[in-house]
Amino acid sequence: MEQRVIYKGRTALITGASSGIGAAFAAELAARGCDVVLVARREARLKDLAADLERTHGVQAHVVVADLSRSDAPGAVHAATRDLGVHVDVLVNNAGFGGYGPFSGADAGRDQDMVMVNVAAPVALTHRFLPAMVSRGDGIVINVSSAAAFQPLPYQVVYAASKAFLQSFSEGLWAENQHTGVRVVACAPAATDTEYFEVVGNDREARFGAMRPASGVVTATLDALDRGAVHTVIGLRWKLTALLPRLLSRAAMARMTERMTRPQG
Repeated sequence: MEQRVIYKGRTALITGASSGIGAAFAAELAARGCDVVLVARREARLKDLAADLERTHGVQAHVVVADLSRSDAPGAVHAATRDLGVHVDVLVNNAGFGGYGPFSGADAGRDQDMVMVNVAAPVALTHRFLPAMVSRGDGIVINVSSAAAFQPLPYQVVYAASKAFLQSFSEGLWAENQHTGVRVVACAPAATDTEYFEVVGNDREARFGAMRPASGVVTATLDALDRGAVHTVIGLRWKLTALLPRLLSRAAMARMTERMTRPQG
């Protein structure tokens, strides 16, 4: 049964808020009356976004500068919310990045940072904010997974594995919190019009399909929360692709995605 979430008067903390899906979440939640805590590395962008949200929507927008590849960052973010005197009602674990190319040639340090941002930071931040939500009997956790979470993705192996972890983590939390008053959802977008592919360093092969607007990802995610869904895969093509691992062997699925994403030339 659908039960619409009321965001007015709440506070949302959004990681990776300086651009892309994170900035889109901040804009939509502010438009619905939610105060926001914007977390990312790029202070100037965060301040510009915060000023725009306050001016446009009349909400409070706080800026917390943090590098989530650092192990101490989640604790620092949590401490910053205490210093600001806000309690977080909505946690949006959005920050993440990927890479493209054979694993044998990948930079080990960059892959380590990817695991810290895509896996360790969401777990640590959820540890810090979920218990208070459970105690209050109210709260929301949104994890930005990926359509890559449902199958191995050659040439983006660490990224896809990190999103598979986040997907499983989210679904387990969703089940644990069915009767706590806390809603949990994972959104699994495919190629989205963000800076992701600039960071990856390859556009055509890595993205595998046309890009969608970040605002559409946000709308689909909030609709899924209203429905109480465990996750939402963005785009019909990718909804079907997410079902393929149920029909094919794991080896067949891996071979198929390798052919689809193989570097050209």
